[in-house]
Amino acid sequence: MELEKQNEDLTTSDRGEARSKILAVEDYLMNLEGSLVGNNDRWPLKHSFSDGIYVREMFIPKGDIIVGKIHKHEHPNFLMKGTVNVFTEGGGQETIVAPCSMISAGGTKRTLYAETDLVWITVHNNPDNITDIPTLENLAVVDTYDQYDNFKALEEKKSKSLTTKLRKSLIKFLEV
Repeated sequence: MELEKQNEDLTTSDRGEARSKILAVEDYLMNLEGSLVGNNDRWPLKHSFSDGIYVREMFIPKGDIIVGKIHKHEHPNFLMKGTVNVFTEGGGQETIVAPCSMISAGGTKRTLYAETDLVWITVHNNPDNITDIPTLENLAVVDTYDQYDNFKALEEKKSKSLTTKLRKSLIKFLEV
C-alpha cells in the first residue's frame, strides 16, 4: 500500500474503525524496508526536567510519517514549529499549525505526517523526579491497547480500594 493511499484512508468518524486504521498504518510502516522504530538519530529527543515534571521535545523532519505509542495519562502537548496532519481515534484527521497547544487524553495514539519540519513537545507528570528515560517511558506510555486496558483496570481497582479505605476511616471516625 502506498503512503499516499494510507493518508487518504485516514478519514472516519467511527472510533473502532479509526483505531484499526491507525494500527494498519503502524503495521505497514513496521514492515517497510528501512523504517525506524523508537528513539533514533532521525528524530532526536531532548529531555528536560523540572520539579515533578518531565518534558520531551522531538524534532521530526518534513515528509516523515510517525505512529506514536499509547499515552497512559492526560498531558499537554505543544507544536512549536511546523505544520502536521494528525489522525487520532478521538479527533479524526486534522491539520495543526504551530504554534499550538493541546491536551491529549489518556489512551491517545496518533498517526502524523510532517508537512514541514516539526518540533513537538510533550509534558508529563514526574512526581518522583525520575531521570532514567526508559523508566519514564514505562510510566508514560504502553505499546498496545491491551496493555492500556490493563493499566486502566488496575488504576480503577486502586481508586476503588482507596475510596473504600477512606469511607471506612470516615465511618470509624464519625462513630467515635
